Amino acid sequence: MKSQYFAGVDIGSTMTKVVIMNRAMLASVIGPTGPEHRKLANRVMEEALAQASLPFDDITYVVATGYGRINVPFADKQITEISCHARGVSYLLPRARTVIDIGGQDCKAIKLNDNGRVVEFVMNDKCAAGTGRFLEVAAEGLGIKLEDMGRLSLEAKSKVEIGSTCTVFAAQEVVAKLSEGVPLPEIIAGLHEAIAARIHSMVGRLKIEREVALTGGGAKNIGLVKALEAKLGFPVLLPPEPLLTGAIGAALLGKDIVKQAAASGTPLPRSERRLQEVTLFTR
Repeated sequence: MKSQYFAGVDIGSTMTKVVIMNRAMLASVIGPTGPEHRKLANRVMEEALAQASLPFDDITYVVATGYGRINVPFADKQITEISCHARGVSYLLPRARTVIDIGGQDCKAIKLNDNGRVVEFVMNDKCAAGTGRFLEVAAEGLGIKLEDMGRLSLEAKSKVEIGSTCTVFAAQEVVAKLSEGVPLPEIIAGLHEAIAARIHSMVGRLKIEREVALTGGGAKNIGLVKALEAKLGFPVLLPPEPLLTGAIGAALLGKDIVKQAAASGTPLPRSERRLQEVTLFTR
């Protein structure tokens, strides 16, 4: 029997991720999301195919997810990021019952049952507080790199209180603190405390159940992870690459769809657009 390969494409508001899998992950690509989602989707898919040394014709099924999922022209199916994150986390971290995903523009919490299926979820997509954008704006105001914030916050001997959860006002507040001579690590630690409190309040609406898995760009910030663990009162689980859980889940859901179609003897549901777009990867 010919090997089957499955691709998951996750176009988030700030980062785009692609994985190709069969029994394990063969390729993964992570890059910034640009304004032209269709061209971006084609480019990252080409990179993943090259990494896996596969032609596009060998990909059995493609599932797109995330903010820009409708703009992946070669996808066979679009599935919400809630379902894809749940599937990816349950595959990588089977003990997880609550998932907290801290993305660039939104934050979501997902409750899973023992089978890894979504029971309930809450989402903050109306305000940047509790998202990566909150920290990005603060980093710009402080004149530091976003990726350095976690490390710097661990140097803090104490943390200042950030009164505002509004991104604009918080950015002004941290600049004022800096001008007052407050040490940079203490300001960053205060920011992490503020964002962790916001996330913890949102997740609390789900009635948090252990184990808790943390995904998204926020999971790569050690200072934020520590602040959230302090709020929760216990350690969180982290996947090997927190940015890839949605794309992995999308690929696995594609595998599930193919398996179900084969078991029931029904035709595999495919997008007509995929057949039109295949030439993009065979030129």
